[in-house]
Amino acid sequence: MAGSHLADFLLAEHPEVGVFGTKRWRSRMDNIAHAADRINLIDCDLTDPFAVTKMIGEVRPDYIFHLAAQSFVPESWTGPHATITDNITMQLNIFEAVRAHKLDPVIQVALSSEEYGRVFENELPINENNDLRPLSPYAVSKVTQDMLAYQYQQSYGLKVIRTRTFNHEGPRRGDVFVTSNFAKQVAEIEAGIRPPVIKVGNLEARRDWSDVRDVVRAYWLAVNHCEPGEVYVIASGTTRTIQEMLDFLISKSSAECKVEVDPLRLRPSDVLVLHGDPSKFKKATGWTAEFTFEQMMIDLLDYWREKIGVADESGAASKVLSAGKTAR
Repeated sequence: MAGSHLADFLLAEHPEVGVFGTKRWRSRMDNIAHAADRINLIDCDLTDPFAVTKMIGEVRPDYIFHLAAQSFVPESWTGPHATITDNITMQLNIFEAVRAHKLDPVIQVALSSEEYGRVFENELPINENNDLRPLSPYAVSKVTQDMLAYQYQQSYGLKVIRTRTFNHEGPRRGDVFVTSNFAKQVAEIEAGIRPPVIKVGNLEARRDWSDVRDVVRAYWLAVNHCEPGEVYVIASGTTRTIQEMLDFLISKSSAECKVEVDPLRLRPSDVLVLHGDPSKFKKATGWTAEFTFEQMMIDLLDYWREKIGVADESGAASKVLSAGKTAR
């Protein structure tokens, strides 16, 4: 999701920049279909050090946005080995490839608010100095990426910018993530292809949501205005519970929906609150959000309405696939 929106932003706002992206043979391509002819896509498994070294040597990038990761927190519980190994290995391969070719790009590493984990009310809002108390294998992998980025900047002088981004959503979000999953369920109920029951997990957790289109603009500002070696929180500065997010989605639908807790959606341990303080990042870049929470959620719901299909006057269902791109 983020990669496709970053590519769209660069193509629209910075046409002077050549956009390259990596993909694997099994990568989904629907998010980039509309812009595929303007993106230089390279087959490269980032867990393969030889492939990464070859790719970096061919492109010789000025900027690297490292967004690749196994980022679904529940999956990290069922596949902790792959989550931790792959997330660390991909970043390490990029760093070593840059060193091998003696390049000097600015590298933005997309980290996560999940690194903070267990946060107490008297520590809110969360800034760059909060303790890291990860509560999932995914969060542990991101803490390791964070420290690895710091170490490579300190040891080798790589121009690494660390961004700890809080929840960001919007069109193209995968349906395993909570906002998108709820929006998809609502759209399926509207289309009559799902019983009028929304399956949920923990609705009490509080999250700090930003629109992905604001976040990718923040990433561009980061590589142009932030200090290598430093870490920056990217967040809206406002929290809502999962319940409030779900209530808003339901309010935008005419469908009658019942809500049921699904035990399979509950985690062994959950982060109760993520509330970010983006003051440092805003001071460095001048970044402000352009999309409201409400617009983000409406756009996400409409995205799923289009993908699922809206009946036309003849009663036939028209399938509309949205587009995007995966950027490196």
